[in-house]
Amino acid sequence: MEVNLWVQLRRSPFALPLAAMVALAVVVINETGYGEATDTVVGLGGRASTRIDLQEIQRGILEAESGQRGYLLTGRQSYLEPYNRSVEKIDSRLRSLINHYVDDPASTVLARRLEERVREKLSELATTLNLYAEGKQDQWRELLMSDIGREKMEEVRRDVQALLVAETNIIASERENLFRTLRYSRIGVNVMAAVALLALFLFLRKKQALDHALADHALALQADHDKLEQEVVRRTADLTELAQHLETAREDERGRLARELHDELGALLTAAKLDAARLKRSLGQMPVEVEDKLKRLNSTVDQGIALKRRIIEELRPSLLSHLGLAPALEIQAKEFAQRSDIPVRAQLEPVELSDNAEISIYRLVQESLTNIAKYAYASDIAITLERVGERVHIAVQDNGRGFDPKVSRHSAHGLMGMRYRVEAQGGVLRVTSAPGQGTTVDAWLPADPPATTAPSPSVTTRDAA
Repeated sequence: MEVNLWVQLRRSPFALPLAAMVALAVVVINETGYGEATDTVVGLGGRASTRIDLQEIQRGILEAESGQRGYLLTGRQSYLEPYNRSVEKIDSRLRSLINHYVDDPASTVLARRLEERVREKLSELATTLNLYAEGKQDQWRELLMSDIGREKMEEVRRDVQALLVAETNIIASERENLFRTLRYSRIGVNVMAAVALLALFLFLRKKQALDHALADHALALQADHDKLEQEVVRRTADLTELAQHLETAREDERGRLARELHDELGALLTAAKLDAARLKRSLGQMPVEVEDKLKRLNSTVDQGIALKRRIIEELRPSLLSHLGLAPALEIQAKEFAQRSDIPVRAQLEPVELSDNAEISIYRLVQESLTNIAKYAYASDIAITLERVGERVHIAVQDNGRGFDPKVSRHSAHGLMGMRYRVEAQGGVLRVTSAPGQGTTVDAWLPADPPATTAPSPSVTTRDAA
């Protein structure tokens, strides 16, 4: 059984926490590496600016000295402009340098010493220019030709070189830190990716095992379902066979009771009738009271004989075997109309059915009329019997109060008996009803092949009432 991977990931109790932990770890590693790398890059940028400041200070001193020498040799003011610009630039670079090393005590000492050397060199240049301006030729020449300026410049170069070496070492260290940070970040991300892949691999293995288990479970369920279906089919067949057997047994028992009533009770009632007739002849002229009692006795015996005949017909309708299904249903409709005072319209056609199917239809109509008399409160009933193709259709319709077929009722055993009786003959039963709209019972049973003899004429009863 294939199960959607995304759905399983969402349903897994470990997938979301593991994914959150991996994502959080990746974010922490990435942000930490990014922060350290950013700080290192910013620091390297500051170191590069410091190196530029040192180089610019050294070059500024050289430019200032060149401008001073040009002015001293030519006396032209234009040479003082580079000197003045260089002095201003040197001041700016020195302030930036001091600010840069404010948090580094060792480098601050070097920067302060460089600043002192630079100030001394600039002071030496300014003193020479002042002596030149005052017209003290010998003095400025003597100062210019001395080694003071060269020594000051050499000291500046040494301090600048020391700071450059320190900056170079710091830059190398920070670059190593940057590479180490990037390496650790890369390793961390790779480790998290490996953990995620391992977790996914383990999840897929678990999913595969779960899929196999689900497939086995589904096969087991399907096998159980098939077994239950086979059991239901077998039980249904057994119940259908049992219902048919019970119905057959009930009809046989009714027939046996009808025969016993006809033979035994009929003989007793006939004997009583004959005895009453002989008694009347033997007595001759009788008192009026005795004659009345004898008449009542004869009437009672006649009523017993009529009751016996009606019971026998209820148990085993002889009309089916003597007249056929359509005339038997017509007589049944007339008798019901007389007993219940409800008009019954019967449209009956001769049909070819087996004996069991005929008795099933007869009992269906009998049960339907009984239900109508008990529950329907109908004022009109219609019975239809016809052949439709290869099937025989029987319908009993009333205009009573009806009912809701979806609502289970305790009095529905009659309908269930009808259904089992019809289905046992290979037919189909349908009950259509609604509250206040009457009830229609339809049944379709397979018809027997038509007989070779000519069929009897149709029997139609317009109003059996």
